[in-house]
Amino acid sequence: MRAELRWIRADLRARRGQALLTILTVAGIVTALVTAATLLEDGTNPWRGLFTRGNGAHIWIHTKDTPDVGALRSLDGVTDLAGPYRSAPATLAAHGRKVPIALQETPAAFQSVARPLLREGRWLDVRDPDAVVVERSFARELGLRPGSPFPVTGLNGASHALVVAGLAESGDQGFYPDWAPGLVWTLAGTLNVVEPAAGRTESVVGLRLADPDDTDLVVQRAVTVLDNQVQRVSTWREVRASMELDNRLLGLLLALFGAAGLVAAALALANATGGRVLGQVRDIATLKSLGFTRRQVTLTLVAENGVLGLLGIVLGLVAGRLITVYALPDTVVVPLSPGPFAAIALGTGLVVLGSVWVPAWGGGRTPPIPAAPAAPPGGHLSRLARVALLVRLPPALVLGARDAFTRRTPAVLTVCGVAIPMMMIAIGLGCWATLDDFIRHPERVGQAAALTARPGDLAADEALRRATADPDVAAVYPGAEPDALVPWQTRTVRTRALGRSADPYPFPVVEGRIYRDQGEAVAGQGLLDLLGVHIGDRVRMTIGGTPLIVRIVGRVVEPEHDGEVLSFGLDSLAPKDAVPQFYSIVLRDGADPAEVRTRLLGMSLEVSPVVNPADRLAIIRVIIIALVAVLALIGLANLLTASALGLRDHAPDLAVLKAMGLTPRQVMATLMTGTGLLAVSGVVIGTAAGAPLAAVLIDLEGRESGVGAGIGRAPTAGMLAASVLVAVGASLLVTLIPARRAARARVPHSAR
Repeated sequence: MRAELRWIRADLRARRGQALLTILTVAGIVTALVTAATLLEDGTNPWRGLFTRGNGAHIWIHTKDTPDVGALRSLDGVTDLAGPYRSAPATLAAHGRKVPIALQETPAAFQSVARPLLREGRWLDVRDPDAVVVERSFARELGLRPGSPFPVTGLNGASHALVVAGLAESGDQGFYPDWAPGLVWTLAGTLNVVEPAAGRTESVVGLRLADPDDTDLVVQRAVTVLDNQVQRVSTWREVRASMELDNRLLGLLLALFGAAGLVAAALALANATGGRVLGQVRDIATLKSLGFTRRQVTLTLVAENGVLGLLGIVLGLVAGRLITVYALPDTVVVPLSPGPFAAIALGTGLVVLGSVWVPAWGGGRTPPIPAAPAAPPGGHLSRLARVALLVRLPPALVLGARDAFTRRTPAVLTVCGVAIPMMMIAIGLGCWATLDDFIRHPERVGQAAALTARPGDLAADEALRRATADPDVAAVYPGAEPDALVPWQTRTVRTRALGRSADPYPFPVVEGRIYRDQGEAVAGQGLLDLLGVHIGDRVRMTIGGTPLIVRIVGRVVEPEHDGEVLSFGLDSLAPKDAVPQFYSIVLRDGADPAEVRTRLLGMSLEVSPVVNPADRLAIIRVIIIALVAVLALIGLANLLTASALGLRDHAPDLAVLKAMGLTPRQVMATLMTGTGLLAVSGVVIGTAAGAPLAAVLIDLEGRESGVGAGIGRAPTAGMLAASVLVAVGASLLVTLIPARRAARARVPHSAR
């Protein structure tokens, strides 16, 4: 055992650069996986970060009177309480419309449980009793900022001029408008002024649990203890469900990048380990002649190279954790959950051990001949070298073309080690191009309308007249979104009656056609899969107790509700249901949605901007950048290993080449050509495979997620050209390092 350890220590000291490169390669991929997984988890589940940072309550109980706090605190499983706080309904008069709000009492000092996270402005102060803090999604919907006036009307009809002091977020209530009414925090004295009548308020108390899985049991116990006082109960599961985004597309992208990164890392480690084994052939043969068994040699090689990989894993896990905690905004991102964190560590560890075992096993089969030659294998000229001779290329290029594929297995590993990262980079560029297409052409994902207006207190005809009066409005489509009962299902789906059959909304139809008559409809892929129907089939649903029979004439790209949406003209509904609930406003080219919204708000219309689906996937760009950087590092590490191996193989030839008259630059060109051909081959193969595959994978995931195929975009020619040029340029720079070292080597006198 001591002999193996001494050999490992001596070998690591002799090859410190290669050992450090191996550690950094593994650490880079692990860091990227941890960072990307953390961003994915927090980007698609913002509740997690808000709840963790604010130490949220798992259960919120609303009662008419002040509950028995002692009884609630004594419940088994309850660790802490928030409140009880008084809450009162009120009305906000903003932009000519009245919006219901919920005023909730809160202390001036942050409490230990259910702390709102201040994002803008300042928190409440007893010296400023007219100040309020508004929940940020609600403030964003109304265009409120710190310092904005906040005129509130209580249930008694009295008006109060309050001011927005700050904006905050909370993991105890979902985003507005999915979770209404709008939440507003205020001091107890301010709440008493707005609503002095105790009978018009309710008490709210939050319970923090030791085990969130006991939520249902604790709710039952709390309701029993409080008897008939409980009016309603909300739990953390409901809030989380309202905040979560569909992360299947992001999950697929991360899984693909992670798998490709691990495969590329495995190839890099196998190539590096194989090169180290080839460089130790004489040492291994000597050890076996001294009595080392095949198993001892194999285990020693696995231990030496495996320890480097495991050190890289530990370093990557620590770096990933530090980046997500300190380098990223700590108000949003929290560390990765233990499950994915352990999965990344275990998966990478298995890949590392598996990739070093194969060349180590080959090293264990080395014959016990101390003088075993380490020269490269002989053979015929490759076809590439023959072509180079036929076209009379310079000798340096001919020799480099010959050396590129001298060792077939390392050459294939090097090409694959460059091609796989390049393929994933091309796929990432395709995802980037798809997001850019969503932003530049939102009409292709069903977002032709930039604004949505609601009549509010206006009559439907008057609201339509005011909306169409704006000079920047190109078209206005009346709409309604009633829920429909699905046949043979105990559930409902969303239907969208938008426009008239004679003047349909410009949905992006990818199969079939748009509806043109009453009783015709288009559907998302999710609805077609749910009902098991195809284009041309008839569907019977029930809306408000009235049967609705429509024929599906087309499939559209539908990013909402997992594609389980049926769209048709408003005139296809029964007269009692064909009442416009909102108006989708399509603007003229070049019009500013913010300016149009401001003008329409001045006309007493309730106007909100349409959220582009690409905005919710903005986190995907950060993930792509992080993983592309690591994949590029892995590819360059492969090339550096190939360059070092080529230099070791042809070190005896360098003196001969110089003695034959080759200048140092020609020697350097010979080595760079050999490795450069492998790099160019990998770059071209990877780009050619990844460019068309990007759109295919995005469309495949779009179909599986219900959005539907037809959304994927291949990377543009400019993107591909830039990526190829950067990759080839970086590859040549990497191969330049050992080539310059070889060119500076002196020729022994014996060779002269």
